[in-house]
Amino acid sequence: MALPVFHVQQLPIAEANPLRFNSKLAVDWLVRFLRQECVEHRGITEAVIGLSGGVDSAVVAYLAAKAFGADHTHAVMMPYKSSSQQSVDHAQIIVDQLGIKSQTVSISDMVDGYADFCQDEVSPQRLGNICARCRMIVMFDQSSRLNGLPIGTGNKSERLFGYFTWHADDSPPINPLGDLFKTQVWDLARELGVPNEIIDKPASADLVKNQTDESDFGITYLKADKILYYMTAGYPKEKLVEMGFDQGDVNLVWQRVASTHWKRRLPTVAMMGYSTIGEYYLRPVDY
Repeated sequence: MALPVFHVQQLPIAEANPLRFNSKLAVDWLVRFLRQECVEHRGITEAVIGLSGGVDSAVVAYLAAKAFGADHTHAVMMPYKSSSQQSVDHAQIIVDQLGIKSQTVSISDMVDGYADFCQDEVSPQRLGNICARCRMIVMFDQSSRLNGLPIGTGNKSERLFGYFTWHADDSPPINPLGDLFKTQVWDLARELGVPNEIIDKPASADLVKNQTDESDFGITYLKADKILYYMTAGYPKEKLVEMGFDQGDVNLVWQRVASTHWKRRLPTVAMMGYSTIGEYYLRPVDY
């Protein structure tokens, strides 16, 4: 059965919260999206999710349990030695509440094996990228073992800010949250019944003690998402400032999006003929 087409009505500029949406309808749509993309199009019935204890992966676990059933939803917890115990505990809460299958694969030896090989001191940023790529190795390998498919958990705010590791966090072929801003993911989590202790805690990559997404950004998700909403709708900087957004916040958001375009594309290929994969603009096919 074909999926319905949803026409999104753009809210007026004066709207206090332009990010409002029908979360109940969104749940139904995303569950059907997962079933169609995985089961109908690919013939795959097993979903594999990297469960971190954060709200994004929790929401995807809830959606997958609805779409595939608890017996066909596989959560993989992949802590590093510096991961907080709270993250591990919250991931287990999700597993217990949904009754999904789970396993824990520590990535400490994988990460440290390479980090110890490096002659220089590995910076927190490099370590974070190493962790993310090790986790994707586990995700794709476990998907192969289970004849399943890894399901992505990155939201639209993170993707627009480039707040992910290229060919790691954003590499799963299916992502139900990729067009939802972070604040909308929180609304979806409430609709799905994700526990409040997971929804309300500060979002964090959990690589450094007391690290939070918003401290890394220099702006809150609530402020950034509203700017991103209008920015992606085509409003220029000047209009956003005229609408009442702080000039510094607008510049910060604009710079982050502008500097990370490359992370939202496949590798750029030098065109040598008329059938370059994904590059020939008059022939938008993949061959």
